[in-house]
Amino acid sequence: MNETLHNTTMGFKPKIAIVDNNTLAVIGLKTMLQNVMPSIEIDTFNSYEALQMHDMDSFFHYFVAIKIVLENRMAFLERKHKTIVLTTSNDPSTQLSYFKSLCINVPEEQLVKSLLQLEQHGHAGGKNLPKTIQPVKTKVLSDREIEVLSLIVQGLINKEIADQLNIGLTTVISHRKNIMDKLGLKSVSALTIYAVMHGYVDINNI
Repeated sequence: MNETLHNTTMGFKPKIAIVDNNTLAVIGLKTMLQNVMPSIEIDTFNSYEALQMHDMDSFFHYFVAIKIVLENRMAFLERKHKTIVLTTSNDPSTQLSYFKSLCINVPEEQLVKSLLQLEQHGHAGGKNLPKTIQPVKTKVLSDREIEVLSLIVQGLINKEIADQLNIGLTTVISHRKNIMDKLGLKSVSALTIYAVMHGYVDINNI
């Protein structure tokens, strides 16, 4: 049994590494990953050399700046199934062959969607991603609030939600406020993570 699998079965938190010398980018990505995959432990490194000082094979995944991957290509090629290259372009011609790429130069909602897709599918059908904590089964929202939440994260505005559900605009606004108050969430990105993780909306529909 390899160390990563052994640690998971023994109850240790699975680990993901972020390797980037851009401090602000690291902080933002770490926060989003913790929201999308709350059961993981995230370690951050500002260089490949800093990562090397730890047991590289104890990590399920590395999110690595493209510059660092290029400078240490062979090391990451040996672990390509674990490596996700952080890029600033969505153009396939600028991305590295053999690696999964994640463009971080996009609006927050789009980046959250990309991370949710990764969590839902992952490499090799998700086999290389740790299992996340299952949502609490207690139902927090009413059926109508769940309907409104689903439409919010699919990008509908209040008037469109009112028309689709055949309810008043003020009722939609009231439901929206109640949803945010009950969940303690203040942004569409946070609502999107909640809705996908609880199975209220398919990642492919947002």
